Amino acid sequence: MLPHLPVSSSPARRLRALPAVLLTLMLSALVLGLAPAAQADGPQEADAPVRLVLTTAGLSWEDISAERTPNIQCLADRSGAGAMNTTSTSVVSTERQGLETLHTGYRGLAEKAPRSAGIPNPPVDQWKQLPVHTTEIDASAEADPELAGSGPSDPDQIAAQTADALAGEDIVQVDLGSVPDHDDPGREQALSDLDERVGGVLDAAGGCESADLPRTLLVSVAATDPANPDEMERTGAVASRTVGLQVALDSAFPGQALTSGATKQNGVVMMTDVVATVLASYDVAADGLIPGQPFRGTDHDDPQQLALDRSQAAAIVDSATVPALGSWLALGVIGLVICLVPAFARRRRLAAVGRALAAIAPLALPVGLCASVVPWWRGEHDTLALTAVVWGGCAVLSVIVLGGPWRRHRFGPLGVSSALITAVILGESALGSRFQLGSPLGAQPISGGRFYGLSNHLYGMVFAGAMMALLCLFTVLRTPRARVVWTLLVGACVAVVCVAPSMGADFGSMLATIPTFGLLALLVSGIRPKAWHILALLAGGAVAVLGVSFLDWLRPPEDRTHLGRFIDELLSGELLSVITRKLAQNIAMTTGYWALALIMLLAVLASIAVLAPRRFRLTRLVALDAAHPAAYRVRVALVAGTWLGYAVNDTGPVLVAAVFGIWFAFLPVALPAPRPTGSADPQ
Repeated sequence: MLPHLPVSSSPARRLRALPAVLLTLMLSALVLGLAPAAQADGPQEADAPVRLVLTTAGLSWEDISAERTPNIQCLADRSGAGAMNTTSTSVVSTERQGLETLHTGYRGLAEKAPRSAGIPNPPVDQWKQLPVHTTEIDASAEADPELAGSGPSDPDQIAAQTADALAGEDIVQVDLGSVPDHDDPGREQALSDLDERVGGVLDAAGGCESADLPRTLLVSVAATDPANPDEMERTGAVASRTVGLQVALDSAFPGQALTSGATKQNGVVMMTDVVATVLASYDVAADGLIPGQPFRGTDHDDPQQLALDRSQAAAIVDSATVPALGSWLALGVIGLVICLVPAFARRRRLAAVGRALAAIAPLALPVGLCASVVPWWRGEHDTLALTAVVWGGCAVLSVIVLGGPWRRHRFGPLGVSSALITAVILGESALGSRFQLGSPLGAQPISGGRFYGLSNHLYGMVFAGAMMALLCLFTVLRTPRARVVWTLLVGACVAVVCVAPSMGADFGSMLATIPTFGLLALLVSGIRPKAWHILALLAGGAVAVLGVSFLDWLRPPEDRTHLGRFIDELLSGELLSVITRKLAQNIAMTTGYWALALIMLLAVLASIAVLAPRRFRLTRLVALDAAHPAAYRVRVALVAGTWLGYAVNDTGPVLVAAVFGIWFAFLPVALPAPRPTGSADPQ
């Protein structure tokens, strides 16, 4: 609940409600964060060893039904279901990459992966660690005459070989062949042939509905199986998001949704989790560190529908994002034009409209992050459905921003809007990232980066929003003590949510948060920062994040986050390679895309300009500093924290873009009206 203020109070007194609003929102995020970290509540583990692994390519959840694929549907009905990410180090993943991943546990072909990917070369076949023999059967030869002779082409021979291997206690991997692209006219027949091969293998293993069926995995290892994979296996700074999530089934979890410690999301797993699942089922440790975690099962009313929802949302969210968010953000463009064009900004009522529009426009970002609260992808017109969700959520938040008693203070709506952006994003992470998947700006399972917590672009929004909220607070909190206290309170809330394994689980954000908010506390206290202050703050951030990482590392491996796995890398002597890999990825992202390179150049120029407004003749910014000197100190901390965040994160450019994007939208709202033409500049 927002604190109530009497309407008769003065504007300055009304804005004093802003600290209470901000603290309430932050504390709410922390309280909600006591919930478990992921949607995978109470995951169950399997003890039975994996005996049968069926592989294919191009099989998505939209393909499976009792009419089209009765045998696969039968296996799905008695298995745990998940939508599986199959991205690799190349722009487009292929079946041969997926088959290598199936054995190595790393994404893509080792010989083609860039050094920054951290993939061992030559690759290590982890299946050799198993205490049983592996029998590989190529059943795809039966469907493709060109492959005749490469494997048993007779279905009876395939069944016999499968039965013999299972009787000998072997683990059997059967390559069932691939399914062509969705626009291929032969896709329906290929699905039918694939289903027949699945049925034949299952019959050889005892039958789909048999209680004696050994633990069986069915995984589609890639979305594509091109005739010439070399043309598609090109490396890029970011993996492709044009391929869909694939089918993953595990008969050890009947009627449950699959998850893993790598995704911490119900209904979503990774290709790299398959080898971890196989090894764990035999209680065998991997040779070295592998990124995947074993499949686990979580209770769900309809796990197959959940997997289908994950797949559909991931496939269309990118195309729907621009119109959905852009239509609301366009209001901000109008507002910025009014705020920045002197002729408009001098007109009092028009300027008030412009400030209001610019203040509410960025609300589309946190609303978009939580858009999956409504299953918009099921609508007949999915883009319109997502747009309606965004506009509805933004309208509700806009009422809070523009309708509260703080609306009569110059900085009131701006401060509350900034606080809402920070609090909503932190709250979503504190709840365990339950709404990010299938939402614009959220973690997208189709790209395989992060599936939970605070990604760098989200941290950039949190950081920018918190800094602008503090700037607005400082216009009414006049004493250094009050400013220091609120800086430390807000910084502590941001730091806790960002770094807690059950919340943000973000290593780099803590390295930036503690030094930055500590620097701001020094600046607003009147203490002139010295070199040892800066070194102490940097050391404090490092000690804090290492301490939390160590506590996370003490948990079971399947429950650890990025933080605990960093300790594993540290103990294995891979610290230098990890740092080198992250720096290389940062540089590759900055130089590999002209748009990001341009944004970085503009960010550098903007950093210089906001710290030297007189030199750049930014008279309105100079006037803001003259009226509220703390505004300059906030900008110093903002610039320092932004570029520190860039340096300590592997996708630093998106963090920088997020910070300056928020501030470019909000700073004009804070500027005073232009002086009348011909008046002297402030000194």
